[in-house]
Amino acid sequence: PGRTMAENAAALRAGEIDALQVFEPLVEELIAEDGANVWYAAADRGLTTYTAFSTTRAYMEREPETLLRMTRAMFRTQKWIAAHSAGEFAGRIGSYFPKLSETTLEKALARYLALGIWNQTPYLEREGFERLRESCLSGGLIRKGIPYEAGVDMRFAEAAIEEDPPPMV
Repeated sequence: PGRTMAENAAALRAGEIDALQVFEPLVEELIAEDGANVWYAAADRGLTTYTAFSTTRAYMEREPETLLRMTRAMFRTQKWIAAHSAGEFAGRIGSYFPKLSETTLEKALARYLALGIWNQTPYLEREGFERLRESCLSGGLIRKGIPYEAGVDMRFAEAAIEEDPPPMV
């Protein structure tokens, strides 16, 4: 506790700890550099929402077209990710990660693709929201959770899904 994932990875390399929880690309780096093993993928516990658009109700009412365009773009990107290999994905985003080798990035993306980390639609599932809420509560990140119905508005996701825009190119 109290250390970043990178600090914990350094502690593992130094033999100060025997196990840790990290996200990619640290997983692939530790496997490649130090022969580490994955004991358990957190994604195996079930759907958890990590990324979502957050805004105010006032902004939603004032800028619905902006939010629909953002949701549509996200959906088009999700479609592209679902239809391409980890290598193609790495080729598209590698310049954003100049310190990562192409091999490490590709392996990290391949693991996430195999685990089904990314949704294929912008629809935020109740299960994912509730698991994240409960994790944040139990971890002390929030003191009070809200019900799915009070915190999630799927009107833009539903509209984008109904439109069914083509994938990004």
